[in-house]
Amino acid sequence: MNEFLKWFFAFISEMLKGYADIGRGFARGVKQIFNIKNYIDIFKEHSQNYGALSWVLSILAIIIVLAIYVLLAMLIIFGIRKYIRFRHSIVSNEDLLEEIAELQRKVMKMAKEKDEIMAMKVAQMGLPAGSAALSFAGEGAGAEGEGGEAQPQVVESGVVQTTEHRFSKLIEVDAFYKTYTPPEYDNEIDLVGICENFRNFACSRMHLYYEPKVIRLFIAGMASTKLIILQGISGTGKTSLPYSFGKFLQVDTTIASVQPSWRDRTELFGYFNEFTKNFNETEVLKRIYSSGYNNDINLILLDEMNIARVEYYFAEMLSILEMPNADEWELDIVPNVWSTDPENLDKGKIRIPQNIWYIGTANNDDSTFAISDKVYDRAQPINLDAKGVAFDAPDTPPMNLGFEHLDQLFRDAFDKYPISQENLKKIQQLDLWVIEKLRVAFGNRILKQMNLFVPVYVACGGDELDGIDYILATKIFRKFESLNLAMLREELRELCAYMTKTFGKNKMNESIAYLERLQKLF
Repeated sequence: MNEFLKWFFAFISEMLKGYADIGRGFARGVKQIFNIKNYIDIFKEHSQNYGALSWVLSILAIIIVLAIYVLLAMLIIFGIRKYIRFRHSIVSNEDLLEEIAELQRKVMKMAKEKDEIMAMKVAQMGLPAGSAALSFAGEGAGAEGEGGEAQPQVVESGVVQTTEHRFSKLIEVDAFYKTYTPPEYDNEIDLVGICENFRNFACSRMHLYYEPKVIRLFIAGMASTKLIILQGISGTGKTSLPYSFGKFLQVDTTIASVQPSWRDRTELFGYFNEFTKNFNETEVLKRIYSSGYNNDINLILLDEMNIARVEYYFAEMLSILEMPNADEWELDIVPNVWSTDPENLDKGKIRIPQNIWYIGTANNDDSTFAISDKVYDRAQPINLDAKGVAFDAPDTPPMNLGFEHLDQLFRDAFDKYPISQENLKKIQQLDLWVIEKLRVAFGNRILKQMNLFVPVYVACGGDELDGIDYILATKIFRKFESLNLAMLREELRELCAYMTKTFGKNKMNESIAYLERLQKLF
């Protein structure tokens, strides 16, 4: 045993001497590197015979060596600081993870307590445990009763029984029409009288001046579609036309100023706030709902409609208005039914009545979006390119015009002034010519709108060919803008000549003027 201890002591001592030699060598090396006195002695010994160049090179060498040492020192310092920061971030992340884990434990504990409270309330109400027919307005709904205690909402036959109201504006409409007395409508006036009275009213009472053709186009557009687009330069009366028409009918037009941020239908119709459990109703939604109660002619103005993309915020309404059965014109508002919902809200859906029109104004400039063919095909565009000229008119009061009477006037016009067979044949021939030369077809929707638009335009005092001309210019030839017109100038000239030959000289002026304008632009 003694021999072993002697050997182990000698073995370890010899090994430690090696480590000691390493330490002493490292210390001697560091001392040698920073032995400034030795460097000075060496310099003095060799600098006695220096020339000018040797002095310059020696000074440069010393500066370079010093710069290297300073750089190494900075690298070491930066490395130490980076390591300290790294360690600090690791410690901070570990602390955050611990806090997150603690919060998760608390959330799980609170969820368990909530489930226990819900189970106690279910037991107190005599319902079976885990019943899906019970929800709490105070938990996830934000509805509280006296003392902040959550009020239960019991679902019976798919209807949530509650005392909370989520549609304040629509409920006001219900209350208003419980005591509503409709006005005495003028059921004797014809379409010509409506146009003349409105023109005189706008002049005498509102100092707005419209040509008779503009008013005829507006009324005929209402007969052919529920969406009318008033387009043209600023200051031509695009906004004032539907506004003054609402004043004339003593039913103010609802104005919705379209914003560039509009991306979906919630901007137009509102949305359900899951946090407050209230529906953020818009004036447009209120007007649609109230229109179901009355026989008025209701107008909704989408001012500057193409400052945002119409296909985004109005897409659902475009689809609804295309349904052939008006009974299917419904808009989903909320996914469930509350016992306190408005009376005319059917299973969370609102009915789109027939006595409402959407009027959009559009400017074509760099700040707006181009309106797509999808929208144009479903709408009736009306061009307002000139300011109204003042004229004298007798003082004309507003009137009460019922929707049923106006709708009957439209139906009478369809029967009395259908497009003549001669003109229908010419339109069919024109369609074949355009398909052959320009590869553009009219489409059944546009022909259907023409058969509704032209008879009412004639009943308002217009000419049949003028009505056909306007539809062709705004609904058909407008599509030519998407073609390579620079290569089709000859075809456009041939089309102008063909229309003059087919419909007669000095006819179809609107279409020919538009085609000539396309030839100059491209």
